[in-house]
Amino acid sequence: ILKLCTFVFIYVQTINIIRGYCDNCYLFYFTDNSDITVVCGTNRMDLQILLCPMYFYGYNESMVALNGQFGKPECRGTADWTVNPPVMKFHQSQLSLFNYRNSSQQITEEIGSGLFSDFSSVQSVNISGVVNTQDPNAGTITYRQEMKYLFSCRYPLQYLVNNTEMSVLAIKDNNGSFISTLSMVLFEDYTYTTRLFIPPSGLMLKTRVFVEVRATNLTERFNVLLDRCYTTTSPYPGNSTSFNLFVGCNLDLQTIMGVNGEQQLARFSFETFRFVEHRNRTVSTFYLHCTTRLCESSFCRSLRQV
Repeated sequence: ILKLCTFVFIYVQTINIIRGYCDNCYLFYFTDNSDITVVCGTNRMDLQILLCPMYFYGYNESMVALNGQFGKPECRGTADWTVNPPVMKFHQSQLSLFNYRNSSQQITEEIGSGLFSDFSSVQSVNISGVVNTQDPNAGTITYRQEMKYLFSCRYPLQYLVNNTEMSVLAIKDNNGSFISTLSMVLFEDYTYTTRLFIPPSGLMLKTRVFVEVRATNLTERFNVLLDRCYTTTSPYPGNSTSFNLFVGCNLDLQTIMGVNGEQQLARFSFETFRFVEHRNRTVSTFYLHCTTRLCESSFCRSLRQV
């Protein structure tokens, strides 16, 4: 009994001396699923792990890394002792997790729902990994219990790129998880070099507009595929008159498809028109929307019909 009391006294004092912030660490002696918090952001994943359980098991922040990449400084976390309880923070971009953090990526398919209820197959990507510990003194045996914190984030790969008013067309708006990597730009020439300028009086009828939807800061594993692009008389697609520029391989007679599903950009062009319901208006204002997939190159090929 005397030895047990001495052991407890020394153990608690050791933790207190380390930082002075773990007075309540005994509350976190046993590891639990709640020890890790994961935020699946549009550009990165943010992980927070309680530090006190690590110290109780004989580890510190220098002995923890993402996916076992202990030799890479960018895979190390940062201890935050300003909060109670103290935590270990990891900030990892989606691109880095895809390319060189040894994370696992799994593509799944399911029947579309909501805005994509008309689609028989919608893909998602699940990015998963582990934050684990390393005992630098371990040889044949170790007296430290290995600690692993598993995490994962699921991102849909299909989005509706909405655009707000631009006299006849639009500017970009965001909607979705990976949407921050997608942008829509309008050009006035077939080389896609000069951006389209729309005067207050609007564009002339049958002016050809060149549209580019591009993915940036995204792993090369995915290409951009436009499933459907259409215009509406209101910014809200579900509550207004609409006109399809194309759906799959069914194109309006004035729509010309360029690159689609082959690169990290997709291009097409169409001629401006007026909605009949705007007959009494000087300018016919409408809005452009594109249902956009981010798909693996092989899957994109299977979706493209010749």
